[in-house]
Amino acid sequence: MSIFLNKDSKVIVQGITGGEGTKHTARMLAAGTQIVGGVNARKAGTTVSHKDADGNDIELPVFGSVKEAMEATGADTTILFVPPPFTKDAIIEAVDAEIPLAVVITEGAPVLDTASAWNYNLAKGGKTRIIGPNCPGIITPGESLVGITPANIAGKGPVGLVSKSGTLTYQMMYELADYGFSTAIGIGGDPIIGTTHIDCIEAFENDPETKVIVMIGEIGGDAEERAADYIKANVTKPVVGYVAGFTAPEGKTMGHAGAIVSGSAGTAQAKKEALEAAGVKVGKTPSETAQLAKDILDAM
Repeated sequence: MSIFLNKDSKVIVQGITGGEGTKHTARMLAAGTQIVGGVNARKAGTTVSHKDADGNDIELPVFGSVKEAMEATGADTTILFVPPPFTKDAIIEAVDAEIPLAVVITEGAPVLDTASAWNYNLAKGGKTRIIGPNCPGIITPGESLVGITPANIAGKGPVGLVSKSGTLTYQMMYELADYGFSTAIGIGGDPIIGTTHIDCIEAFENDPETKVIVMIGEIGGDAEERAADYIKANVTKPVVGYVAGFTAPEGKTMGHAGAIVSGSAGTAQAKKEALEAAGVKVGKTPSETAQLAKDILDAM
């Protein structure tokens, strides 16, 4: 099993003809992702050349809109490689088409634009699950990759991973490569994101093949504290956590746009304490966190 993404997911790429879109379309195809086309209004009617997972030459059609692409291909997932100024419109286009899953890779999208696009999605009934922006996307190892995570880090297994940080997503997958993952999701570190820790933890709790949940947070905001409350009330599976930023100075924005600390609120220590109070085992380093997960898995 997996959450949100599997081998049957049909994927389109918004921005398939751009540099990043071209590069990562090739990597996603090599990982076995079922990419069925792309979107670029200025190049509608053309095709782009790629190779499938077996190395065979394929031509992917380029459509003028997400709606056209869905109608022609049956796509149910889109990934956005779109520059920051155009990200809001690209998300709204995906929402208007009611595509079930939209993964927004773009870094540097204005927070007001993200808020506007997210509110638009809610006003339209929230039919599109948005992951991101500013995230590495989602991977169900051995089945499908919709994002920029290296597909060869880890295979399939019992760990469900949700992380604010892209780099720490990769490190945790590497650390637990001998065990494998049901699905790994990088949700992004911006102040406003579409899919939260809680959304992923709920899905992992309901996925029969996920045995251990690993959540990676970071300083700033209260997402981890809210996740702790949710875990305490709703989650029966073991959860292991890591919070990046124990050495960060107060009041300074660190890394992601969401990582700003005010006084004691949003600090790594406060988040660690909230998670531990909910029964989550929290490591002080990524390696220590991975070891906590290994210990739980080995005891099963």
